[in-house]
Amino acid sequence: MSAKTTAEKAVSRRKFLKGGAVVTGAAAATIAMPQVSRAATVTLKMQSSWGATSPFQDMAKQYIERIVAMAGGRLKIDLLPSGAVVKAFQVQDAVHKGVLDAAHTVTAYWYSKNKAASLFGTGPVFGCNAPQILAWIHYGGGKELLAELQTDILKLDVISFFAMPMPTQPLGWFKFHVTSAKQMVGIKYRTVGLATDIMQGMGLKVTQLPGGEIVPALEKGVIEAFEFNNPTADRRFGAADVSKHYHMGSYHQAAEFFEIIFNKTKFNGLPKEHQAILEHGAEAANTANYGWAMDVYSTDLQKLINDDGVNVYRTASSIMSAQLESWDKVLKKLNAADPFFKKVVDSQKAWSERVAFYDIVNAADYKLAYEHYFPGKLPKFT
Repeated sequence: MSAKTTAEKAVSRRKFLKGGAVVTGAAAATIAMPQVSRAATVTLKMQSSWGATSPFQDMAKQYIERIVAMAGGRLKIDLLPSGAVVKAFQVQDAVHKGVLDAAHTVTAYWYSKNKAASLFGTGPVFGCNAPQILAWIHYGGGKELLAELQTDILKLDVISFFAMPMPTQPLGWFKFHVTSAKQMVGIKYRTVGLATDIMQGMGLKVTQLPGGEIVPALEKGVIEAFEFNNPTADRRFGAADVSKHYHMGSYHQAAEFFEIIFNKTKFNGLPKEHQAILEHGAEAANTANYGWAMDVYSTDLQKLINDDGVNVYRTASSIMSAQLESWDKVLKKLNAADPFFKKVVDSQKAWSERVAFYDIVNAADYKLAYEHYFPGKLPKFT
């Protein structure tokens, strides 16, 4: 081998090693570089429609905890209870105007603007339950219909996401055991949303009130019977102190969810990663809210029975049949009066015909299994 060849190989080897060192160093630098979000820290002001001690406020906090964790602390939400800035029924207006950045509420609370609002939470029951109607919102066209209502019809500067498919809301609290629809005629009753129309159609005298105003209304005689939502919320505001007759099961509000509202201009101005976290954080809250609800709702129902001396009944099937008949009349009237209302109802009905068929045909008989292992525990079904 010539001296020239040996020198050329030495130079070539040095170049290779030097180049390799550069490449390796660059790769190491790339790997070592932490992938930290470049988004600036943002704090949003949110008010709920719930009191500070409401279980719903706890569920709003679960949503926020997940948002903050996923954003690595760069996205924060300052949660306020009902009344801190505006009243419970006014949060949507406050978000639209930018007085609030966000709200945690339900669509039935802005039902006075357009009755179709109630279809996104307190609508008719065609056989689907709350998780299945929440699936309609995501996969059956509900999301697009809500946007049409909010943006095109009502001209609102808001965007909404949904969380927590609520268990069926009880018929509620009465001064006596109600066994027929006839016994309910003339009773002064509290509810919200389309349930107002349904119960009025059954002959009740209905007043719409947020949860925090129920007990004062009872004390003043404005109402004499009511429903709110669940055993935990009802127990916390003292329902057992004013009534000992609690009726479970109803069609007036059988598929509701939380609506998490953001000012659309504010939302669109956020970094894309923050937008995604706020939207998909609602899906994470579904699991957290529902799991927690199953624990505390069931615990508080037993406390109502065993500690508070409440009589718990399964609502008579004749009453629920009367509710369906009332729904038929309300839907016929509102479908004729409002093409958009009918458009939403038709969409939900088509979804329910397919989805509920699958679920009802396929589902195990859970009641049969419960009675097999816990005979005699369930209240009588009539």
